[in-house]
Amino acid sequence: MAEQKIKQDISIGANIRELRKARGLKQTDLVGLLQLEGVPMTREALVKIERGAQHIQASQLRAIRDALQTTYDELLKPS
Repeated sequence: MAEQKIKQDISIGANIRELRKARGLKQTDLVGLLQLEGVPMTREALVKIERGAQHIQASQLRAIRDALQTTYDELLKPS
């Protein structure tokens, strides 16, 4: 069964970018943290997610939430 993808509007990606920068992480830093948790992600995929050009998988969203030590509410809040 394919993993569920979450159709995102531009705010999810913008929220990820904002939270990542607030924690002083570069895109490659966040990707490295996700890969350590076993979540396949490339910097290119993260760029597309942050721009709202690519849907995010549920497992990716969960891992980003954990890596950024935040909540779903913060990640999914409207812009």
